[in-house]
Amino acid sequence: MVGSSHEALHRIFQKEPGLLTSALQQVLSVPFPTPHDFAAMNVDLTEIEPIERRVDTLLRAETDEGAYLLVVESQGQPDERKRGSWPYYLSYLYEKYRCEPVLVVVTQNSATARWAAQPIHLGVRGMPSLTVRPFVLGPDNVPVIATRQEAERDVPLAVLSAMTHGRGRQAPAILESLVAALRTIDRDSAAALVQFVDSCLTDPQAQRMWRDLMTAMQYFWRHPLAQEVREQGREEGREEGRVADRVDMTLRILEWRGIPVPDAVRERVEACTDLEQLTVWSQRAVHATTADDLFAVPQ
Repeated sequence: MVGSSHEALHRIFQKEPGLLTSALQQVLSVPFPTPHDFAAMNVDLTEIEPIERRVDTLLRAETDEGAYLLVVESQGQPDERKRGSWPYYLSYLYEKYRCEPVLVVVTQNSATARWAAQPIHLGVRGMPSLTVRPFVLGPDNVPVIATRQEAERDVPLAVLSAMTHGRGRQAPAILESLVAALRTIDRDSAAALVQFVDSCLTDPQAQRMWRDLMTAMQYFWRHPLAQEVREQGREEGREEGRVADRVDMTLRILEWRGIPVPDAVRERVEACTDLEQLTVWSQRAVHATTADDLFAVPQ
């Protein structure tokens, strides 16, 4: 499974490069031409000198207006060293490939987004010889996608929304909407996006909810993320451990969605030892409007 947001960005933009250009066009209103082909490129920008320089992701986008190099950097916090390395990346890539380089910074932190968006001026104050203006995707400009209709209309944007806003009170609506939208696209692409979102959710509670939603819906059970969940279950071992987990999952989903759980409902769920019945209830919890909907008789 992906182990860091940097690696997740590298994989997802190679798997779904349209996610990046869609964000440039729709979120940042950059008049970037629509690509008709993509190619992943070597992220190692090291020269002969023993100084290692690597970007997180580097893609070549072929458009009717020519080729562009999309340089993607994942930034967790301000790092003044990047004020020197980012201009280097762009200059080096232009010199090597003679293609227009485009720097995109992705962050989940508003303060980091404001820092990264500041132009980098090198040279005489007021008349710089070189100016770099990064394009930044963060929580202040990526819209919140919290309804199923919005998510299904633009799945890549819904993924960016989960990445930048998937925490706190907004998390249940954002993640539930994304789950519904993922059902509308091909399974390979959806599986890659599932893993990407899981890697980018830095809030532990939001990540746990995401995994609960995947488990409750029995979705992507052949995907590595689902395999990890199963392995964790095996380590816990006994049937009673799986029952306890499913009880906890059912009640937690209701609570995260802001649905009051009366004592009678809580006692009935906690008293159940039928794993299959608890699985049904956990699935219903994802869409329930009241706690009693768990026990509704199918029409």
